[in-house]
Amino acid sequence: MITDENSTVFGTEDILRSLCNSITKVLTVATQSQIRYSGMVQRITKTCLKPDIGCFVLFDGGFSGLVVINFSAASAMELYQSYMLSMNMAKDELASSHTSDEVSNVMGELMNQIVGDFTSKVARELQTHITQSQPKMLALHKQVMLSVDANLDQPEARRVTFFTGSNNIFYLELAIDRTEFIKLNDFETLQAPDPDELIAQANAQSVRAPAPVVSNDHDDLLKSLDM
Repeated sequence: MITDENSTVFGTEDILRSLCNSITKVLTVATQSQIRYSGMVQRITKTCLKPDIGCFVLFDGGFSGLVVINFSAASAMELYQSYMLSMNMAKDELASSHTSDEVSNVMGELMNQIVGDFTSKVARELQTHITQSQPKMLALHKQVMLSVDANLDQPEARRVTFFTGSNNIFYLELAIDRTEFIKLNDFETLQAPDPDELIAQANAQSVRAPAPVVSNDHDDLLKSLDM
């Protein structure tokens, strides 16, 4: 296969960066606090679910992979509480332990939003399609470590450190098949639609649009005969 030396190539680190940006984007908006990640990435040999809360999602399609996020109890509770308080929940109504089912459910919902944002970007930027499994959240004891293996032919694994607004730490682990996307032709990358902007446009159009003209088959027939 012959490729242009100037062709744009997207590899594992580019896919990882896109996923990291989805995490920071979704969690920053959801918790109304600044989420950031380290500029350094680790090469690892396998992905594991670790205490205190582990979450994983499998994806398949244009390429296959596994996403694991391991939260400490402090980071999980900070993200959970910030998210719920931003939705005007009373603080005394929130769960008090990271082992609560409510915490796992909320973190699973956030994970679903993250991977949904990531798969949308893959479709726009790499022009391929991937599907995701339902996120699985597990509250783990310190002595438990569960290895999760994806069906990958040539796996590459990476770990990235994330920091919450209060500097609590959680980790992303990504395992994907070794792959490269090479840009053959230029194409326009569509921007994700802004839900608020779409609603505003729809409301504006409904105000400007004239009332619909009611017609019937008889009127249509007369009009077709110029009568």
